[in-house]
Amino acid sequence: MHIEVLLGGWDQYELLDSGDRRKLERFGDVVVVRGEPRAWWAPALPQARWDKAVAVHDEKSWTMRPGAPREWVLPLGELRLLARFTETSKHLGVFPEQWPHWMALAAHGAPLAGRRPRLLNLFGYTGVASLAAARAGFEVTHIDASRTALNWARRNQELSGLGDTNIRFLLDDAAKFTTRELRRANRYEAILLDPPAFGRGPAKELWKVEAQVADLLATCGQLLSDDARLVILTMYNTDASALMLRNLMLGAMPGAGGTLDVGELALAHSASPRLLPRSLWARWTP
Repeated sequence: MHIEVLLGGWDQYELLDSGDRRKLERFGDVVVVRGEPRAWWAPALPQARWDKAVAVHDEKSWTMRPGAPREWVLPLGELRLLARFTETSKHLGVFPEQWPHWMALAAHGAPLAGRRPRLLNLFGYTGVASLAAARAGFEVTHIDASRTALNWARRNQELSGLGDTNIRFLLDDAAKFTTRELRRANRYEAILLDPPAFGRGPAKELWKVEAQVADLLATCGQLLSDDARLVILTMYNTDASALMLRNLMLGAMPGAGGTLDVGELALAHSASPRLLPRSLWARWTP
């Protein structure tokens, strides 16, 4: 099992500290405190450092200090990403621990027989992976069940100067879309899945990861082309394990050959040698 860590690779993000089920982070020039259920230890920094945060989320809502921005832009190489405080979520639109996945996509975007390789990004959220993949050379189909998230992704596309890039942003249910794609005989060279534990589709379709992810993965396995390059599954469920993801991928891709790696995504602290576990991943390459 591998641990992949964001270690200073992106100067717009810094995990300053964590502990007591919270984390202290810097996004650009904005320092925030958010809940973190995996941080069982005591903080390394004094409370005075935590008190300098301009916004604190208490798992219900944000408390903002005067002058705190509502939204701001984070450069990521040639991309520009909108970070934003919302009323309904502690998330800011960017998951920095996903950096290794963005790098993996960038490494697999070379042309294929005179055309772009095709990426299917399911549960694509605000589109960071889709934009990184498009910049690397992929033709991207980005699926999400939230119109708000899709509008955010399109805004990131615009800020990044990728308005004419070949990305399809589709409001759809992931399971229904992949089933239709299978009937249409559409195929992809890369598939990225980042399913939530629970959610609703555009027509209020119920999604429960423990009940549906195996079937979705099996459909995705059939959507891979003969020139398949990459499949990535990420999961944030605290009751899952890397071995669970390995078994799910093996069941979805019997006889696929290649290499299947599993592990954790983690964030390094700037104030201590700790690593904060963030999510589990499985990655297949031929």
